[in-house]
Amino acid sequence: MKNLARKTVLVFTLMMSLTVLASNTKVETKDKNRKLTNVYFKNVEPGSQLIIKDFKGLILYKEAIEKYGAYSKGFDLTNLPDGDYYFELDSDLKLVVIPFKVEKNDVEFDKTSESTIYKPLVRMNDNLVYVWRTPTESTSLSYDIYYAENNDLVHSESFAENEKVSKVYDFSTSKKGNYVFVFEIDGRKIKQTIKI
Repeated sequence: MKNLARKTVLVFTLMMSLTVLASNTKVETKDKNRKLTNVYFKNVEPGSQLIIKDFKGLILYKEAIEKYGAYSKGFDLTNLPDGDYYFELDSDLKLVVIPFKVEKNDVEFDKTSESTIYKPLVRMNDNLVYVWRTPTESTSLSYDIYYAENNDLVHSESFAENEKVSKVYDFSTSKKGNYVFVFEIDGRKIKQTIKI
């Protein structure tokens, strides 16, 4: 059992180092009256989602990434009402957040506020569920586990910044069905469902 856990942590660490996303954003003027914002990501994975949200979390745009490799797309963001927005690139392992502001048809990106939130890794083997996070993460982490059928809270955990997370949950005597892990990282909620 310990060997499996060690191997999985090693695989997780390798995956983290191999799937680094480099994000570059820039505004290019295509003509006098219109500014296109070109969003570029290096090494995207199929199944990732590109999302544009407003400051209240309302989804304005959502696209599923279908191919490995570089992703580039132009957006005309100048028609959005004045306010704060952000792009999110949501993949299995992380969430890249790129905030921007629209003011008087001008789009401004705040490079200093760009962030990458690494998600805990959740894997299942038989009726054992493993939850990992490397100790290099500088954000606190808490999560609740719910039985999805009736939304009953099954378990809660909290971890401090830079604290290693390496948990194993035995679901062999639990009710069969779906369980939802609701992670809270850096003020954001991330859900992952497993089936027992």
